[in-house]
Amino acid sequence: MRFLKHLGRLLKEFGVFAWHNKAWWIIPVILVLLLLGLFIVTGQTVAPFIYTLF
Repeated sequence: MRFLKHLGRLLKEFGVFAWHNKAWWIIPVILVLLLLGLFIVTGQTVAPFIYTLF
């Protein structure tokens, strides 16, 4: 739970930074990195179940 709290705070900091500095390019970069991290985490948790099917 603490991890999500810190992640939310970090994303808020990036949002404030992008807003004040007009650095709109940073928002898609952060979203792509978050999606990539999500795919890696879900891929690691699903892999053992796939191996048992074959």
